[in-house]
Amino acid sequence: MRGNLATSLRRRRRPCPIAQYDRLPPELRRWLAQAALPWSPVSALRLWQKLMAETAGNAEAACRRLDLIEARMLMRDAPRIWAD
Repeated sequence: MRGNLATSLRRRRRPCPIAQYDRLPPELRRWLAQAALPWSPVSALRLWQKLMAETAGNAEAACRRLDLIEARMLMRDAPRIWAD
């Protein structure tokens, strides 16, 4: 049985998130392993590529920028999540 959908539309194949994670650059995988937020492999790679271009391929600088971006996201969301 193919589920409870009765449609003639073609099913969309979604890539395996674990396989996507495994294909990430090693430096980015290390950063994601300690990240506070649950980044998707696709969004993390997109941002990584942008930061690597901005930092002339310096992985350490890109990781520091990722830390700053994540900290800003946490500060923005903290009041809404932990509000009294």
